Amino acid sequence: MSLKYVSITTGFEDYMPKDYVDLVKYGQFGKEYDIQELGTYKELLEEHPMCAGCFMAYFVRVFYASLPNPEDSIVIGTAGCARLALSQAAVPFIYGNYGDTNAVASGLKRALKIRFPDKEKDVIVVAGDGGLMDIGFGMTMHSWFRGENFTTIMVDNEVYGNTGGQESGMTRKGIQLKMAPKGKKFDKINAVELAKASGCVYVARISPTNPKRLSKTIKRAILAARHFGPTFIHAYTSCNIEYSIPTEKVLEDARKREKEDFSFYEWMRDDVKEYLEQLENKKQQTPSEVKS
Repeated sequence: MSLKYVSITTGFEDYMPKDYVDLVKYGQFGKEYDIQELGTYKELLEEHPMCAGCFMAYFVRVFYASLPNPEDSIVIGTAGCARLALSQAAVPFIYGNYGDTNAVASGLKRALKIRFPDKEKDVIVVAGDGGLMDIGFGMTMHSWFRGENFTTIMVDNEVYGNTGGQESGMTRKGIQLKMAPKGKKFDKINAVELAKASGCVYVARISPTNPKRLSKTIKRAILAARHFGPTFIHAYTSCNIEYSIPTEKVLEDARKREKEDFSFYEWMRDDVKEYLEQLENKKQQTPSEVKS
């Protein structure tokens, strides 16, 4: 969890796996790339066992490419589709029990602050709608009530896609699924408003159709969490299997949902907005440099 730990000891370069050598030399550690450069450098995530055409896998790829400091980051996930890709990246990953990711993140963030008082260590929860808004609802809410300094990202596929197709609290009203044949009986949970009311200092809803906007949103959430409190991103990541979306139509579906009910929304406290704008203006004024 630092440049020191990922660097190769002098004299051992010829004995390390080529993928690791390339990751250190040509990857994101200690560097910062624009999302438009994706594909021109060694990525933190290059392979995964998720379904062909999975929009969640695309989101996870952009997520890792957007980390401000991957060498100082830990990702926490749980049972569900996302962890299949999250656990394959060159960033420490912790598998929390289903529903307790935000409790694990709370303890980890506090411990890291004690162990590294002068260094920012980013903790990011990436979990599905079931893990965060259904079974993990209490853990999620209370981490926000307490004002914990980490980011929560909900990859919302609107179904329990990993266990057969049960409806979740984020499934839209009336939708029929394999294990909800009569259709969802109540409205989709308004996670964005819950996050705002529960103490999050930065909240965003996004259908990840625009990589540049998605990357900026992820960066903002992580940077704001360092100093101000909990942040939350609600991302639409369709399940093309349970919703029978042809692989070639996945992006088209995301754009359709963006127009219908998943339009980009961003809210933040005034002090958070001022801080982020200062950082972004400073970055525009100076060229990207290798971090020390």
